[in-house]
Amino acid sequence: MIGGIGVNGANYEFVKGDICNRDLIEYLFSKYDIRGVIHFAAESHVDNSISGPEVFIQTNVNGTFTLLDVARKYWMDAPFTYKEGYEDCRFHHISTDEVYGTLGATGLFTELTSYAPNSPYSSSKASSDFLVRAYFHTYGMDVTTSNCSNNYGPKQHNEKLTPTIIRKALAGEDIPIYGDGKNIRDWLYVLDHCTGIDLVYHKGRSGETYNIGGRNERDNLFIVDYICQVLDKKQPLKNGYSYKNQIKFVKDRAGHDRRYAIDATKIETELGWKANENFETGIVKTIDWYLDKIN
Repeated sequence: MIGGIGVNGANYEFVKGDICNRDLIEYLFSKYDIRGVIHFAAESHVDNSISGPEVFIQTNVNGTFTLLDVARKYWMDAPFTYKEGYEDCRFHHISTDEVYGTLGATGLFTELTSYAPNSPYSSSKASSDFLVRAYFHTYGMDVTTSNCSNNYGPKQHNEKLTPTIIRKALAGEDIPIYGDGKNIRDWLYVLDHCTGIDLVYHKGRSGETYNIGGRNERDNLFIVDYICQVLDKKQPLKNGYSYKNQIKFVKDRAGHDRRYAIDATKIETELGWKANENFETGIVKTIDWYLDKIN
């Protein structure tokens, strides 16, 4: 995707293509004279990586390499030497807290936490992180990386947890929750994440990693319970029952990490970022978007 500010503006064009297609990427860099990359593109659903890991390696590892290498050759003449007029070009890579593995009952992931990915998805993202790091140290390429916690908000892919809960609830279907539902994640509203990305891309130090987390640790039981509470108020069932009656516990995901939580001190202190939403405010905005869409 080639993007600018605002999807309806003259400075924006969407191109559907494969980031592993080097000929396409080279063509797009040349056609649009691309001087900055914010790399969102990734396979990201852990369940899919368990059942079909190959595409995760192709997209997340090979695709990231293709984007990095095309950008390097388009912007630079030699290692540590940018072409005239291209000195301010930057490559920002968006990653995940899952590369750090799992936490116990206490502690937080920091930018210095050792990598310990536990799924094909997180392993592929860890690999892409290391490629970005290598291009900084080997070629002197201006890169930044951000590792975020669990995102939620309007327009999210249906395969993710919060859209699944909302869709299943409103459709009168079973709401599947893995295992005992006590897996904990740090929840980050999508617009807070985008604000953090914008700050890192424009003001972050070259070669640095910034962890972006909402400081909103919630387990899956709380997530499903709270969403059902909100739906009970906003669109109550005609039979008078609660949506909670649709919750069904299912077999746990293979290798399911127990807890993630991010220490966002670095981006907060260096760049002045702060999450504006807690989970309870952000999920109401999310539910309202789905209700407007469905109704």
